[in-house]
Amino acid sequence: MTPSIAGGKTHGKGLSARVLKAMSVFGGVQMSTILCGIVKVKLIAMWLGPAGVGLFGIFNGAVDMVSSISQLGVRSSAVRDIAAARHSSSVGVTVTVVRRWGWILGLFGALLMLVAAPLLSLKTFGSYDRTLSFMLLAFALLLGTVSMTEQAVMQGMDRLKSLAKASVWSAATGLAVTAPMYYFWHLDSIIPSILVYYVVILIVVMAYRVRNVGGGGVKVGLRETLRRGSGFIRLGFYMTVADAVTQLMSYAFIAYLNNAGGDSEVGFYQAGFTIVNRYVGIMLTVIAVEYFPRISSVASSSWRLNRFVAHETVIISLVLFPCALLFISFAPYIVGLLYSGEFGVAVPFVSIAMVGVVIRGMSYCMSFVILAKGDGPTFIVTESLSAVAGLALNILGYEIFGIAGLGLSYTLWYLLYILIVSFVYFRRYRLHMPPGLMLTGTGAVAVTSLSAAAGLCFGALWVLPVALLASAICVRKVVKLLRR
Repeated sequence: MTPSIAGGKTHGKGLSARVLKAMSVFGGVQMSTILCGIVKVKLIAMWLGPAGVGLFGIFNGAVDMVSSISQLGVRSSAVRDIAAARHSSSVGVTVTVVRRWGWILGLFGALLMLVAAPLLSLKTFGSYDRTLSFMLLAFALLLGTVSMTEQAVMQGMDRLKSLAKASVWSAATGLAVTAPMYYFWHLDSIIPSILVYYVVILIVVMAYRVRNVGGGGVKVGLRETLRRGSGFIRLGFYMTVADAVTQLMSYAFIAYLNNAGGDSEVGFYQAGFTIVNRYVGIMLTVIAVEYFPRISSVASSSWRLNRFVAHETVIISLVLFPCALLFISFAPYIVGLLYSGEFGVAVPFVSIAMVGVVIRGMSYCMSFVILAKGDGPTFIVTESLSAVAGLALNILGYEIFGIAGLGLSYTLWYLLYILIVSFVYFRRYRLHMPPGLMLTGTGAVAVTSLSAAAGLCFGALWVLPVALLASAICVRKVVKLLRR
């Protein structure tokens, strides 16, 4: 992976430093948020007991479910429009339209929660006794959607430092304000603390919001708001549908696994999948914060897209490749630390799935081009094909090899996904990838595959020398990128 693969002077020291800085900043943000979440759950478990943990899960789950429907994926789709208009005279109008749609969707979500409250209470608790609790959560829907819109504006306008500060202070302040409520009010604190938490988020986000966009004082009529908003609302709708298909396939597999193997097997799978997809996936989420607005702003230029995607693929590979090898080396200890010794069944799953993680990183960079171009129908097709294939591969992998087979199915899933995305990238958009980069990526996948096999056959720590050597090489490559 040489710096020249990333596109020469167009992607030298400045861009590499920018990407790595964003990774370090938002990596810290993610870790801070996760830490606050862990402390929050611990306090709830101590002071409210199992019933409190369960009720928090139910009510927060209801908010998340209704939000995923009512917000229509605007958190991502609006970023694209704002980033594309950032350097034009229309940016003020675009931001105003996005903010107005935030209120429209927030009110829609609140109304949806009010209407659904009796049904949610009945289906969840077997009576209408909790209807008022669900109705009060409508306020959280409104506040959360408005906050989400302001975060989209920050990301689209490249105010990443403000976005990072808002995210950290929201999590920390929210925890500090709600913790005393758990201690003094116990179970009675659940609904009030959720509402207060969303109030805190909105206050913090508003403190860091982007002001005076396009000179300030932009006036946009209702008709213009609806017309200009139709683009990102339509793309957001496609994203919501694609996510719904993915969630449905995931639920279908969990249901199958519970019937085929029992709840213990589900627990082993969830443990392995969480380590692979959530903890390792943090790096991909962090990278997307800076990457998505950047490629959205140049989506009309094939030349610049080619170079941005190639550069990002280099960076992701340099980060994920050694991380995957280190996870293979320490998989038994990581699983034991995060869970317990009886979850050792999940170790082969984690080790084999690390090959899929490396492939996922490469496909990740190309897949974002679909969203950057606003190609909603293609996004639905690629994600739906991927979700259905993932379900079929998971069932087949478990039937043949058990829990370890799910690691193999995860890898095959992302191998198929990169083929699907590559077809769209190369054939539909007529973009290309440097041959040297593709060859290097193939080599990284091969080394990770051999390391996973060696770890399972001879012991995980036998992979450690390879992981350390790969880490040293990748660090050296990163330093070279920064010096160009």
